[in-house]
Amino acid sequence: MAIGAWILIALMSIWCVESKYMVYNTTSKIVPGKLNVHLVAHSHDDVGWLKTVDQYYVGSNNSIQGACVQNVLDSIVPALLADKNRKFIYVEQAFFQRWWRDQSETVQETVKQLINSGQLELINGGMCMHDEATSHYIDMIDQTTLGHRFIKQEFNLTPRIGWQIDPFGHSAVQAYLLSAEVGFDSLFFARIDYQDRAKRKDEKSLEVVWRGSKSLGSSAQIFAGAFPENYEPPSNFYYEVNDDSPIVQDNMELFDYNVPERVNEFVAAALSQANITRTNHVMWTMGTDFKYQYAHTWFRQMDKFIHYVNQDGRVNALYSTPSIYTDAKYATNEAWPLKTDDYFPYADRINAYWTGYFTSRPGLKGYVRTMSSYYLAARQLEFFKGRSKVRPNTDYLADALALAQHHDGLTGTSKQHVANDYAKRLSIGYEEAKKVVETSLASITSSSSKTDSGSPVTKFQQCLLLNISYCPASEVDLSNGKNLVVVVYNPLGWKREDVIRIPVIDENVIVKDSEGKEIESQLLPLPNASLTIRNHYSVAYLGKFPSVTPKYWLAFSASAPPIGLNTYFISKSKRPDTVVAAPSKSHVVYISEEKQNDVIEVGPGDLKLVYSANQGKLIGYINSRTMVKESVGQSYSFYSGSVDKKQASGAYVFRPNHTYSTKSDGQASFTVLRGPLLDEVHQRINSWIYQITRVYKGKEHAEFEFIVGPIPTDDGIGKEVVTQISTHMKTNKTFYTDSSGRDFLERIRDYRKDWKLEVNQPVAGNYYPINLGMYIKDASKELSILVDRSVGGASIKDGHLELMLHRRLLHDDGRGVAEALNETVCILNKCSGLTVVGKYYLRIDPLGEAAKWRRSFGQEIYSPFLLAFTEQEGDGWTNSHVLSFTGMDPSYVLPDNVAMITLQELDDGKVLLRLAHLYEIGEDKDLSVMASVQLKKVFAHRKINKLTEMSLSANQGRAEMEKKRLVWKAEGFPGEAPQVMRGGPVDPATLVVELAPMEIRTFVIDFD
Repeated sequence: MAIGAWILIALMSIWCVESKYMVYNTTSKIVPGKLNVHLVAHSHDDVGWLKTVDQYYVGSNNSIQGACVQNVLDSIVPALLADKNRKFIYVEQAFFQRWWRDQSETVQETVKQLINSGQLELINGGMCMHDEATSHYIDMIDQTTLGHRFIKQEFNLTPRIGWQIDPFGHSAVQAYLLSAEVGFDSLFFARIDYQDRAKRKDEKSLEVVWRGSKSLGSSAQIFAGAFPENYEPPSNFYYEVNDDSPIVQDNMELFDYNVPERVNEFVAAALSQANITRTNHVMWTMGTDFKYQYAHTWFRQMDKFIHYVNQDGRVNALYSTPSIYTDAKYATNEAWPLKTDDYFPYADRINAYWTGYFTSRPGLKGYVRTMSSYYLAARQLEFFKGRSKVRPNTDYLADALALAQHHDGLTGTSKQHVANDYAKRLSIGYEEAKKVVETSLASITSSSSKTDSGSPVTKFQQCLLLNISYCPASEVDLSNGKNLVVVVYNPLGWKREDVIRIPVIDENVIVKDSEGKEIESQLLPLPNASLTIRNHYSVAYLGKFPSVTPKYWLAFSASAPPIGLNTYFISKSKRPDTVVAAPSKSHVVYISEEKQNDVIEVGPGDLKLVYSANQGKLIGYINSRTMVKESVGQSYSFYSGSVDKKQASGAYVFRPNHTYSTKSDGQASFTVLRGPLLDEVHQRINSWIYQITRVYKGKEHAEFEFIVGPIPTDDGIGKEVVTQISTHMKTNKTFYTDSSGRDFLERIRDYRKDWKLEVNQPVAGNYYPINLGMYIKDASKELSILVDRSVGGASIKDGHLELMLHRRLLHDDGRGVAEALNETVCILNKCSGLTVVGKYYLRIDPLGEAAKWRRSFGQEIYSPFLLAFTEQEGDGWTNSHVLSFTGMDPSYVLPDNVAMITLQELDDGKVLLRLAHLYEIGEDKDLSVMASVQLKKVFAHRKINKLTEMSLSANQGRAEMEKKRLVWKAEGFPGEAPQVMRGGPVDPATLVVELAPMEIRTFVIDFD
């Protein structure tokens, strides 16, 4: 009875405690002389991964992942309003802009106040956190610009911080171009190689000054920090609803009071991080994927930690942002270790190199690259016609391309339904941009002096599926006297000539140029391999079987002026049918050579490829102009993907088990076709690999078109298909790969410049991302390969290069996507593995002379001719339309070392212009020099009223950006860094723009 009474009295005393409201002191600022722990509240929100971007935003499809970005942003606003000391950073503009459009004016005004006060900071600022291995630098710029300009327009702010915390390795281009050149003061990331991280922890060199460009040097360096482990909080400090980290229980009237224990754990974690970090500042990334859906759970705990840790006094905790952290680091006046090159390849543990995603989903990678070049050309044409305020315009394609650059998009590391969503958005964007292109071309080609005002507007058609030999616009019957009009648009700033190939149903056709002169053409039979793909994929993509079957490719050489167009006419030949079989410079000859002679030379010009007909293999390369002669082999093989439970090969990770040469399986064939414009070698490697090699009369490179798939898996083995180029060149383990399509970096097999590499994966650990190309060189020659999309590449043996072209795997690699990389195409519920069609290009040059081809032809690969088709009766078109056009002064072309990478009319009527120097310092003896562009001649048809040089993302004046830039000290460079060559200010009278090697200059133009 006495015990019961005691319990009752005790309970009554608890119930009768006077309630009191606890006010936590969160006003902490930086304290000199103490260890300052910067608590950075953030949510990492993938713009598509396990769910689509829209599913993530609204919070649907939660059976896959409980994530709702709308909840995150809704929750953040009241949480920040509850305490003016709280801070939060947000990154992905694709989500933020969706949310912003949904808000009332009252909420928008509140958010503006939070941003202006520094409580809410928008950092990185692109539409997504783009990938750095598979994204092309032009796409990286475009998607960043899209986000940055919105932030400037809505909030009059420019993001200061790069926040690339989840991409799987980091490129030099990200450091100098997408960080320093957009005006960032620092760049933070998480994923670096586990061996590199361990060494940097020991040396306190996780934070560095990163000089990513040898051409721009210290003028484009950035303070860069790799996190100690990942972008998450220290262990035991997670506070999303249902997270299991211990909360701070500070009510002494309740059980489990734990303030001392939690403070001790906080201090221990802070001191542990301080032991691997220079200066008295450490950053804690308080958040991870899709957190803060109920923000109060995080901020309640951080309020308590700041209050009690600072009462304890051993360290100082504060609400912070990466901007505050960066300024604190800068104020210490520390000299930081110098980092050059990049952070590829990335392994997160032994036997786990994330080099598979360099190639994963090659179809999507090819589609993105095609749409990227189309977007560049479409914006040019939109500028010539004048941008429409209402759709159709190029905005949807811009948005779709921006989303696709996400580090789980283009990489191929999302679930299949998400990859489909990226492709769907690109398709919708293309359809709308296509209308812009067609109306712009109709406007340019229509001549007011030649046509009646009542004449109908020309209806153009385009052929996105030319890669699978499908082009209804060219597969027309011309027997009724009609002409097929082909308008060829050149998005490059140079005059250009290239061979065009289109499918035709009639062999009796001729081609005339804009002057009515018949030009040389060539018919090439469509192989069964191409027709099979055409029939299968036209049904898969369009839902219908082709209405006709073309028999031939019609090839002819077309030229077009810079940023301009030319017109060609295809019509029925009036000659007798027998002429087809006879060699004719103005027509066609094709001959199939069986294996009569063992050695066959292929190529109608200076370049000859030498084949062994008996083996059906390439054995040599001869260029009679440059006197280059080399033994060259080319082959296919595949790696079997590891199924090891500890680490399988998958969408992210490349872990080969064994290497297998491709077996002919009784279907190998070898055929040579000759003609006046090009020769073709057709090789059936096996039942699922077909190759066409082309050598053109006026070109000195070989074009390899591959058809790979469906990759068989009935043997239970996942396969990663590669092609190898082999030579006897002595390359001393060294090869060179591009960085995001821009600079070339030296690679050495089984070696890392920054640490002593422990080799555990001799193949996967030597793979690097390729966006433009790769090359090897010896004492006298350079062998270069250029690609049409992002792929993985390596030099596993001296004198050899290999590219991974396609992957089909049967196991997940345990990195979260929870799906095997097993792409299939289904028609009427019957599914087969994806077939990929692509190209790569090969050339061998004398030492020191290869850069010209890599750079100039690399631009041609990225920006191919844009073709548009229409039909016309007789000669009516010639009499009523403009047949040739250039947007520039007809006597002017851009310098050989300069490309126009952006020409775009903005919403306000101003024009965005970007000019890029294509060469690195010392890359070419003639072209690695200062270049000049005469804007008066570029815009010969308009008068420039005002020219303003901008940052790379066009959200602030260049001069203003340079004035604000923090100048960091690097170890070993005590004084000022050596002067770097840069183009000078633009004289408003002469309007001549100078560009130094690797410089990109961005301008906003007001025209009269």
